[in-house]
Amino acid sequence: MHKQRIVVKVGTNVMTNINNRIVGPILKNLVRQIAYMYERGIITVLVSSGSAIAGKEVLGSSEADDETTRRQIYSSVGQPRLMRHYYSMFHDYGMRCAQVLATKRDFSPGKYRENMINCYEGLLAEGIVPIANEDDAVSLSMSMFSDNDELASLVAELVNADKLIMLTDINGLYTGHPDDDDTKLLHKVKVHQNVEKYVQENNKGEGEGRGGMESKLRIAKSTACKNIPTFIANGKEDDILIDILEGKQVGTQFIV
Repeated sequence: MHKQRIVVKVGTNVMTNINNRIVGPILKNLVRQIAYMYERGIITVLVSSGSAIAGKEVLGSSEADDETTRRQIYSSVGQPRLMRHYYSMFHDYGMRCAQVLATKRDFSPGKYRENMINCYEGLLAEGIVPIANEDDAVSLSMSMFSDNDELASLVAELVNADKLIMLTDINGLYTGHPDDDDTKLLHKVKVHQNVEKYVQENNKGEGEGRGGMESKLRIAKSTACKNIPTFIANGKEDDILIDILEGKQVGTQFIV
């Protein structure tokens, strides 16, 4: 009997190096933690960036002039490569995973949303780890998510998650630039607190991704308002997910 459901979003900056190559050990560490939690009754939905990077690893440069077309090409080629990584890693722990692609339309009330709920509930009932990503190949401007942070929040609400954990390459929300000596890491933030003033100095962006700290802060607050405690934490730390689930003071937690 599983006691908790969590949604974990892993950003591009977590899973890539300075050369924009996917770092296998980072993904393996993430999968190891998910397997550890599963054995303890905590099931996970993973929202993973990285498909476009994976596509670039295969194709190198693209001759397409249009930026949207390039994104579609890279993501379409990269999705199976990324899933191959995850499939192999979960298999090492005797676990199974599945890819769930979506556009914003799929979360709208009605048959599309009902279909998504059925899909997730079916996978989770079978002990399969859903790996969610935007369906970049068919997403148009009106059906695109602002970034995978938004997708993760929508998935967390859809599956009635107990927690949303957004993994990035810094430890959480700081009161200034993380490298400054007098900067402090905020471990708990209530949604009414005006912490937006800290974002400009704290915002390092997301490299090849679309979501920076400004987006994470907005999504974290809105998700917490739905009674889903939300965390921003450093995905490159070895046991970050386990530490959060054990209540250790790591990352930044957003609460009502």
